[in-house]
Amino acid sequence: MIQIHQGVDIVDVARFKEVAGRNQDFLSDIFTAGEMEYCLSMKDPHPHFAGRFAAKEACLKALGIGLSPTGTGHFLREIEISRHPSGRPLLLLNGWAATISKRKRICQHTVSISHTNGTAVATVIMLAERDDTKVALRTSQESQR
Repeated sequence: MIQIHQGVDIVDVARFKEVAGRNQDFLSDIFTAGEMEYCLSMKDPHPHFAGRFAAKEACLKALGIGLSPTGTGHFLREIEISRHPSGRPLLLLNGWAATISKRKRICQHTVSISHTNGTAVATVIMLAERDDTKVALRTSQESQR
């Protein structure tokens, strides 16, 4: 049986630009070299950075962990938004994000990003193989009550 995990996030581009402007390490703490290269190649990179940030946060939500208010160090760099030759975004999980994905038995995932000059939104959908023996055991125990 398949289980669906979903995460969605929306980012205000102006606020994101403001935060990035206050901290010179902000972008390099969050984005990989490939993400930085792609976004900086755009006429206005901030909506692209904001979209990728929204995708990373949506991924965290789909994994069921969310973004910690105490900071993430360089952990967000282990979630990378790459591009398929067709141009559609690809979600690549490395390090701890890949470990959590394996533990949750994620077998497939997809990411979608959209933005205007003012707002970026992203959604991540993950499919996991569910352990039917645990489900059957839980259902059996509930029916015995």
